[in-house]
Amino acid sequence: MSSTPANSANSANALPARTAGSADHAACGGPADLTGPVSLALSRVARLHRTAAGRHLRALGLYPGQEFVMMQLWDKGPVRQSELIKAVELDPSTVTKTLQRLEQAGHVRRSPDPCDRRAVLVEATEESSGLWYDVAGAWGALEEQTLSGLSARDRDEFTRLLALVERNLCTEPEACPKSSE
Repeated sequence: MSSTPANSANSANALPARTAGSADHAACGGPADLTGPVSLALSRVARLHRTAAGRHLRALGLYPGQEFVMMQLWDKGPVRQSELIKAVELDPSTVTKTLQRLEQAGHVRRSPDPCDRRAVLVEATEESSGLWYDVAGAWGALEEQTLSGLSARDRDEFTRLLALVERNLCTEPEACPKSSE
C-alpha cells in the first residue's frame, strides 16, 4: 500500500479529503469541509448580531455603524474628521460616506476647523440629541435579545469568555480595539 496523506504518520495534520459534491454543498449553504466549530459559531453569531442590530437601527433611520460615529460625537463633542476616523477604527472612505449620510439626515454638521482650515470638524447637531435615547434603547433591546435565556451568572461568564477570546485574537496592537482589556 502506498503512503498517502490519509494513511501516513502525519495524517493527524493532513487536511480531510474533499468528497464529490462537497464544494457544491458548501456553496448552497451547507457546512464546508473545515474544522473549527468555535470559529464557525462565532462567525455565524457575529453575522446574526449585526443583522439584528441593523433591524433595530433601521427603525431609527440609521445604517449599522452610524450609531458608533454618533456615540463618539455625543461623547467627545466636536472632533476633527481625522480623529473620528481613528476613534471608530474604520476606513476613511467609509467614515466619509457615513458622515455624508448623517449630514443629509441632519444628525451631524461638518465645518472647517478654525485652528487649521485644511482640517474638518465634525459635531452632532442639537437635533440629534433625541436620537441618543433611541440608540440607547435599540442597543438595550439588542442586548436583551442577544442574551435572552441566560442567567445573570451566565451573562457574566459569557462576557468574561468573550474578553478572553478578544485578548487571544489581539496579536497585533493595530488590530485591537482601543477599549480592549
